[in-house]
Amino acid sequence: MTEPAAGRVDPRPVVTAQGVSKRFGVTVALNEVSLEVEEGRIHALVGRNGAGKSTLVSLLTGLQAPDSGRVLFAGAPAPSIADREAWRRRVACVYQKSTVIPSLSVAENLFLNTQERRRGGLISWTSVRRGARELLDTWEVDVDVRLPAGELTVEQGQLVEIARALSHGSRFIILDEPTAQLDGQAIDRLFTRMRSLREQGVTFLFISHHLDEVYDGCDVVTVMRDARHIVTAPVAELPKQDLVAAMTGEATGLIAPATDRPAPAPGSTPVLRVTDLSLPGLFWDVSFTVLPGEIVGLAGAGGSGKMAVAESIVGLRRAATGSIEIAGVRPRPASVPAALRAGVGFVPQDRHREGLVPELSIAENATLTVPDRLGSFGLVSTRRRAALGAQAIEQLTIKASGPEQPVSALSGGNQQKVVMARALAGEPKALVLMQPTAGVDVRAKETLIGAAEDAARGGAGVLIVSDDLDDLRPCDRVIVLFKGTVVEEKRRGWHDHDLIAAMEGVSR
Repeated sequence: MTEPAAGRVDPRPVVTAQGVSKRFGVTVALNEVSLEVEEGRIHALVGRNGAGKSTLVSLLTGLQAPDSGRVLFAGAPAPSIADREAWRRRVACVYQKSTVIPSLSVAENLFLNTQERRRGGLISWTSVRRGARELLDTWEVDVDVRLPAGELTVEQGQLVEIARALSHGSRFIILDEPTAQLDGQAIDRLFTRMRSLREQGVTFLFISHHLDEVYDGCDVVTVMRDARHIVTAPVAELPKQDLVAAMTGEATGLIAPATDRPAPAPGSTPVLRVTDLSLPGLFWDVSFTVLPGEIVGLAGAGGSGKMAVAESIVGLRRAATGSIEIAGVRPRPASVPAALRAGVGFVPQDRHREGLVPELSIAENATLTVPDRLGSFGLVSTRRRAALGAQAIEQLTIKASGPEQPVSALSGGNQQKVVMARALAGEPKALVLMQPTAGVDVRAKETLIGAAEDAARGGAGVLIVSDDLDDLRPCDRVIVLFKGTVVEEKRRGWHDHDLIAAMEGVSR
């Protein structure tokens, strides 16, 4: 743990959230949450996905207003939502996904829309570059200001964003998952820079899934769970297991594993075999198998590499080394069609970007991967397609007027069921489900996980890639990744605390 900045015996609050609540329709995103971040601290904010961290950040940065409660800066009320310049002077957020404009230079990004102009309104690029160099020198950021921002490393881009925030006068920086794309040495350098900036009067709110980073680099930690504030304590006074327990709470138990699914036949040939798969920067030497009739989970916190592994299996990424076999066939790497021909069915992580064609109907979306079932000689039978769409609607209880309804008119849960229907349409030998129940209600979760269990009963091998414990409960085994490496394998009957501890890199 780091030591507080020197000379700050009685630090003042930089920002205070007092009983803030926020709803989105029937969903309670924040429930009377209070938080105080003191000057001269590196304050960690942790919690599992859906805990409310992102919503709280949106209130602290003025992107949204609370439904009730209030936000204060140094004891004074926050500016109005419309006064963006006033917010920039008080707080800045550096997100996991960079907000620099890659086609512009570092200098242009630092002074976007604030460039010094000559008479006649022309921009003085010499002054812009000189000001950028002075700014980066002040905050000890060693980057060429003439370099296109798209050529920066992730680490350099984050430092440029921090310098840009400081140029507006803010001394309170929120870092949202800043280490997710950094290697170990870059993470160490980031914390060294944070400690240096803290000594110059900068305060940080640090959001991370990696508890070792909280204990190595932060002074105070706040835990959120289920849209509520659970605990705030000095890091040195909160043991790791107590922190994990605060994040976990009681088991939700929303999805009960089926008890009538037979165990996979011992000695059977795997339908999915992953051997020594590596993609430097994301995952290393990952190996596992999935048997016919078996459901295997692939779990890990943010930055674990689990999604990149799954995307390599289904052809959305190309691994650098290692091999993937589907029912004994090695499909061409980085080819979704080859993976589908080998017997893969999959639900991608982002249904909006990768899973659906919103303008097309339920029937069209559900049958995109099985054109051979729609007719002969390249001709599509609209009657056959509609029949398969109607079958999907019935099997997955999709609430729709009929198979010709556009998927854009469906709710999120029903859209996800259409994606699942497409994954199942080809009767896959290996079914890969990435965050299969993200953003859906409990009833839809039960339907989607039930469909996965039915596929396993039918002889398919199922891989569920998720950090939602309810998604993982039906699994016969759960393989846990941490920072790109397999660290544990949990058999059915695992305890929530044990699994989350493994996902967060905390050994019991």
